[in-house]
Amino acid sequence: MKMRIIATGGTFDKYYDELRGELTFKDSHLPAILKQARITAPIVLEINQLIDSLHMQEVNRQHILASCRAAPETQIVVIHGTDTMALTARVLGEAQLAKTIVLTGAMVPYAVQGSDALFNLGFACAAAQLLSPGVYIAMNGQVFAWDKVRKNTQLGIFERISTEQID
Repeated sequence: MKMRIIATGGTFDKYYDELRGELTFKDSHLPAILKQARITAPIVLEINQLIDSLHMQEVNRQHILASCRAAPETQIVVIHGTDTMALTARVLGEAQLAKTIVLTGAMVPYAVQGSDALFNLGFACAAAQLLSPGVYIAMNGQVFAWDKVRKNTQLGIFERISTEQID
């Protein structure tokens, strides 16, 4: 069974532009990451968009949802920026697709030493193969249901929230 990886950008796919002195996008690092990770499960890679999640709007989220809907695969990993990952997970979760969709990203770009991108990708791919249909966020060794998670920006981690804490 094939798995689909949908790249949308985020810190995961940023690289350091020495001329501008900033993190930006060029091409996705995912082909190199998949080779380095030595994932043997059959994968279809889709570059959906390369955008910082802080700039992601509803139209971008709908584009991701359309890709998930159209995918013949039932196991999907979405590479997404961490700042608004929970918002996109909500859009995908509310769509109630009969697929297992796991969003992941990185706090440190793949191209920077000490990145969590490689681990998070492998973890998300494993989660997509093991979890029941639904939408999840998989970050730093933890899996969260789409409707029970938020990013704690002060600690730089994702954390589980109860139903009463949801805005």
